[in-house]
Amino acid sequence: MKAIRYHEVGGPEVLRLDDVPEPTPGPGEVRIRVKAAGVNFADTERRRGLYDAKSPLPRILGSEAAGVVDAVGPGVDAKWVGRRVVALALQSYAEFATTSEQELLELPEHVSFEEAAGLLVQGLTAWHLIHTSSQLRPGQRVLIHAAAGGVGLLAIQLAKQAGATVLGTVSTEEKARLAREAGADDVFVYGGTSSVAEWVRKLTSGSGVDVVLDSVGASTWESSLESLAPFGHLVAYGSASGHPPPVDVEALYAKSLKISAYWLRTPHPPALQRQAREALGDALAKGQLRVRVGLVVGLGEAARAHQQLESRATVGKVVLRVP
Repeated sequence: MKAIRYHEVGGPEVLRLDDVPEPTPGPGEVRIRVKAAGVNFADTERRRGLYDAKSPLPRILGSEAAGVVDAVGPGVDAKWVGRRVVALALQSYAEFATTSEQELLELPEHVSFEEAAGLLVQGLTAWHLIHTSSQLRPGQRVLIHAAAGGVGLLAIQLAKQAGATVLGTVSTEEKARLAREAGADDVFVYGGTSSVAEWVRKLTSGSGVDVVLDSVGASTWESSLESLAPFGHLVAYGSASGHPPPVDVEALYAKSLKISAYWLRTPHPPALQRQAREALGDALAKGQLRVRVGLVVGLGEAARAHQQLESRATVGKVVLRVP
């Protein structure tokens, strides 16, 4: 089969379309004939050697796949064969990928493979940011950085469904339009004379927001803390602009602030992950959640997908279409 691998860490140019053996599903596993694979910022970090540094090279990238089950391993009901599914699946930049039966989410016919490929990594992240980490409540205010990104657009929708007022930050007017379409109540576009914290203070009459969701890191860290109301909560889940500075606990006392982190790869209680997956699938099937697909390219163009994602030229989800 064809798969995207990297034989050394580095820039997008290290990604190669290779011929590799097809995987065989083991006990409790299924094999998916991949139709679309999600591209995530974490994939670019793995390619640069920031994750999985001890795993031997070459490695196949990817962590989510949408497609059709074409084989099952021992202990798995053969009823899955032929079903349209999406799942968290490692090494999904390929024509075939294997995953646990427990990871499968069946897709309704009206949901495309490209849309489905944008659901789980970013959707589960957004769901847990809203419901597990911040435990956002009706009437609260939340500030979402990178609001037009894949996680950002889904987090906006989930936060509004939770009854919150949503503020977002973006880099262009086009991204601001997308954030508003997703439900954001107000959007800050970088490049003006005011700072994010000043903008938040003005909108909230000086009180600040209850929650900040920050995937940007170094360049937004100070404004995130300044934007919080007393007893506010900053949830960090990425560092696209670089690692934030060390936390100065003394600086948190004045407003009794809380800082936490979220990572999808942290082992989750199975019941909680099942609840999140089913909630996302149900919302998508009912049209209550929209996955914005921003860029779709062929499997062989994975390097271009990474270049676009790292340059912040994309909005929504980046997807590889597998022939």
